Amino acid sequence: MSIFTDPKLGLIPGPFHNKLAEQNRARSWYDWVGYAAPGVLDSIEFEYFALRNQASLFDISPMHKYRLTGPDTTAMLNRLVTRDVRKIGLGRVGYAIWCDEEGMVIDDGTLFHLDENDWRLCCQEQMLTWLLDAAWGFDVSIVDETHSVACLSLQGPTSYAVLEAAGLDVSKLKPFDLIRIDPDLMISRTGFTGDLGYELWSDWDKAEALWDRIWKGGTHQGLRAIGYEAVNMARIEAGFLTAGVDFQPVHATERLHRGQTPFELGLDRLVDFDKGHFNGRRALLSKQDTPRSLLMRFDVEGFKPSEGSLIYNQRKKEVGHITSGIWSPTAKRNIALAHVRMPDAIRSSSLKAEIYTLQEGKWGTRMARLTPVAKAFFAPPRARATPPART
Repeated sequence: MSIFTDPKLGLIPGPFHNKLAEQNRARSWYDWVGYAAPGVLDSIEFEYFALRNQASLFDISPMHKYRLTGPDTTAMLNRLVTRDVRKIGLGRVGYAIWCDEEGMVIDDGTLFHLDENDWRLCCQEQMLTWLLDAAWGFDVSIVDETHSVACLSLQGPTSYAVLEAAGLDVSKLKPFDLIRIDPDLMISRTGFTGDLGYELWSDWDKAEALWDRIWKGGTHQGLRAIGYEAVNMARIEAGFLTAGVDFQPVHATERLHRGQTPFELGLDRLVDFDKGHFNGRRALLSKQDTPRSLLMRFDVEGFKPSEGSLIYNQRKKEVGHITSGIWSPTAKRNIALAHVRMPDAIRSSSLKAEIYTLQEGKWGTRMARLTPVAKAFFAPPRARATPPART
């Protein structure tokens, strides 16, 4: 039975669903905020290597998208998020986080500065109610564009060549730039893979025409449609966080003290105390020097994926856990993101992960040494080159 005819599942087909369904040989769909999204279309290996060596298309339309306009929009956003949005110029995109009054992260997202006092916020969690509360007293209009704006993520080393072949000139776009090609299409040089890539934003009813145009442009560039599992591998290599995995959005937690501050997530750079008041500022001032834990990047000894493993100090005391972990085919390293309690996070020379393995029906454990890593596991120069190379 198709998942779309099963009343118990009730998933919504997105704007590119017909195109994705044609290629979904694995018949692997999952629930992304009510939409049917592909986990894998063919095989994770083919899709991952297309992303890293050619070009890939991934539908990110289910992301929540909010349009904020009006004379007080920039002031309202500066009151909401922890960074100074006045530093995000027109035609630019900025990464941002926002907190509750206790200084705990509610969500992260990207802010698109479309015009004077005209912004789009794209994020994982449903935020309309929170945004309306935050806009109280400001002259701001907020519209939920989630179901009217479609978006494709085009990522990989030949993504620039794909756009060029599709008749789209983005040669002057620098990382985090955006450009409106026509009233129905906007392109930003953004993505969630750490690689060269773009995001293409169109009206919902123009989505299939956009897909056809890009797909034709990728005829000779190795373009492949991919699912989330390949994207997830790439974002771990880039060291990017996923809400609900690497941190718990505080509004979604059910237990006390499960939220995290920006300082505990390694996002200190996104907190600007000099810009004036913002939500959670007072609490963050008192917590900036006393993080309970740190989100860290690690090289993991061996090659067994470590996701979900507990972390021990000198094999005695449990001090943390690994939130995301894979063997990276590109970096040729076993890598992980992990929360480690203080003060063990700053005395990390004796940390080990307890990895469970299943071999021929028998479970075993091994202790793998963890080596802290300061930067992203994979950050190719092509991601920053302007204009990008075609291959």
